[in-house]
Amino acid sequence: MRVVLFGPPGAGKGTQAKAISDRFSIPHLSTGDMLRAARQAGTPVGKQAAEFMDAGKLVPDEIMVGVIEERTKAADCKNGFLLDGFPRTQGQADALASMLERTGQKLDAVLSLEVPDAELVSRLAGRWTCPKCQASYHEKNLPPKVKGRCDRDGETLTQRTDDTEAAIRKRLQVFHEQTDPLKETYRKQGLLRSVEGVGAPQDVQARIHNALGA
Repeated sequence: MRVVLFGPPGAGKGTQAKAISDRFSIPHLSTGDMLRAARQAGTPVGKQAAEFMDAGKLVPDEIMVGVIEERTKAADCKNGFLLDGFPRTQGQADALASMLERTGQKLDAVLSLEVPDAELVSRLAGRWTCPKCQASYHEKNLPPKVKGRCDRDGETLTQRTDDTEAAIRKRLQVFHEQTDPLKETYRKQGLLRSVEGVGAPQDVQARIHNALGA
């Protein structure tokens, strides 16, 4: 099964991606992980990507597609893959479609986790992390025993600079402007599977399995 996973920041893609990967025995391919692996392996496309990464620039779509193509040729992708973080724009979707056609592959589904913006802001703005042990907390869902302090080592918890409410809303705006239109593209192709992403992780997981016919 070849699946693309959509979802705005805070939708729970990481949690659900692992569940999907385990359920269907397919690798979870995130763009960040693929770029780092290609760079470390020193492949031609990995070296190209490294030049942009080292310069602090976005990796061009054509190079990213090359990284994806290279990764999907690996033995563990024989039965499919879960692609997370790509495509995010119509141009990327077109490039991915061309790559899949060229390599004789096709998508089975495009899964979209649907979560209201208010819920996403609440989830992300409440996240805190220990800078020492990297333990994660949430003001509502998983608060520390002592406010602002890590349960493990007592360190002062910190928050990512992009987890302020203003930054979160900006990230959501970019997602809605760039990625939301792709839903209609994949809906017309009969690939879109929209799943409510609010609720306990296991409940969302059950909805996903139902949407994928598992």
